Amino acid sequence: MPPTLLGRWTDSSALSLGVLGVGNIGMVHLKSALRMPDVDVVAAADAVPENRDRAERAGAARTYDDYAALLDAEDLDVAVVALPPFLHAEAVERAAEAGVDVFVEKPLARSTEEADEMLETAREAGIAVGVDHTLRYQPDMAGVKAEYQDGSVGHVPYASITRLNDHPLGKPPADEAPPAWPMDPDAAGGGSLVELGVHCFDVLEWLFGDLEVRDATMGRTLEIPAEDAATVLLQAPETETTITLHCGTYQWEQLPEVNTRLRLEGVTGTISNRNHLPGNFYAGAARSALSNVASRFTGGEPDVFGPTFYLQAHYDALEDFCEAIRNDETPPVDGADGLRTLELAETAYELAAETAGDELEVPEVMP
Repeated sequence: MPPTLLGRWTDSSALSLGVLGVGNIGMVHLKSALRMPDVDVVAAADAVPENRDRAERAGAARTYDDYAALLDAEDLDVAVVALPPFLHAEAVERAAEAGVDVFVEKPLARSTEEADEMLETAREAGIAVGVDHTLRYQPDMAGVKAEYQDGSVGHVPYASITRLNDHPLGKPPADEAPPAWPMDPDAAGGGSLVELGVHCFDVLEWLFGDLEVRDATMGRTLEIPAEDAATVLLQAPETETTITLHCGTYQWEQLPEVNTRLRLEGVTGTISNRNHLPGNFYAGAARSALSNVASRFTGGEPDVFGPTFYLQAHYDALEDFCEAIRNDETPPVDGADGLRTLELAETAYELAAETAGDELEVPEVMP
């Protein structure tokens, strides 16, 4: 941790936190922070009036229509950057000017070049950067790692991971048009591989160490500008494990079903995340789903911790980041981790483009 961070926070007061962007995931971060001891959520910012209203109802003391105005007006220790990816670099730069540590929603940036510039800005300002890669915080993934590390299945020659959902289109019939930026690879940094694949890269390196991308293909099941399906072949040299990764935004996610699969095929048995789901997950998820449907008719706010199975992971990731800031420690999932997932994604895009010719261009950040 840079020495300029030392002494910026003391046990005599709570961490002062602001949330930049309170759309879907931003509200999860806001409600998470509001429940944390020794965290004072002082403000939230969003350009959408309805989002600001939701943040105020949730408990934000003040709201702003511009995140830069919040950073200028408030004395913060931590800013949660839950803005669209094309605003991440600018938000981190503004936070660095204010000397505010940042917890950034994934992807960290739209490219490795952009991420490098962000992290250099953070280093020069002496601020910490954390990234919200949450699969490693889910109990099913933690259970897989614990079982793998105890050696019960021996050597693992092969593993596979699949992550699917319906972002950004949602389940039909659509009540309203989706936001424009998730459909724009220049604004989002790519398609499914950036939206979902970076989570998978992070948890796989958490399990197996450094990965090498050997091959990749991209696909479009819908007529949209970026890929909505990606398959990547990986090798983990340290463990001599071959891994296939598939992610896509073409399948409706209907709770309580969880559209994430991780399997490790060991020489003496198989480890699956399905075997490490919380025992009460499906019952709890079903109750939360019914409650959230009812809230639409009563005007209440949906429960962001229901089902707690994976939304709780966002709480734990932010809590770990805040604890690291209190202790002047490097965040457990830091900017280098976020950069690494983008390096793997870019290699996959390049390999896919080589085999597909002109069918799919490698996403580039617009100047």
